Amino acid sequence: MPSTGLKRLRDDWQLLSYYQRFESVVALILTLIVGLIIVVALFRLTLAVVSGVLLGALDPLSHEVFQTVFGEIMTLLIALEFNHTLQYVVTRQQSIIQTSVVLLIAMLALARKFIILDLQTVTEGQLFGLAAATLALGATYWLLRERQANKGASGA
Repeated sequence: MPSTGLKRLRDDWQLLSYYQRFESVVALILTLIVGLIIVVALFRLTLAVVSGVLLGALDPLSHEVFQTVFGEIMTLLIALEFNHTLQYVVTRQQSIIQTSVVLLIAMLALARKFIILDLQTVTEGQLFGLAAATLALGATYWLLRERQANKGASGA
């Protein structure tokens, strides 16, 4: 699918305004940078986990190790989703990143935060703040989806 989007971008390049070209080039550069970060982070995570397990330095049943490894996995998933979203801008399938996608990425980031959270050191205020942010993002996402569903129903 991305190759057809890039082909369409190449075919439509002359029809795009200067700003649309600029936006596509910036999104492409960001995609390449985030892609490079993903590859390096995946390599380092794989190397750390495999060498740690094989050498016995990493106990996968340890709570701290679990938090660290899954926190890094969540970071990679967030980066992948962000990179996937940038692809829509590069290929001109969307001119801007949709609000719902930004909300979902933010909720992924909060889920990551909850996974790596050290319950021994977190304060009640911090926990309340994270919970409030999660509730606000979830409610906003729900309201946005309801609005889109109502627009779809009334437009049909």
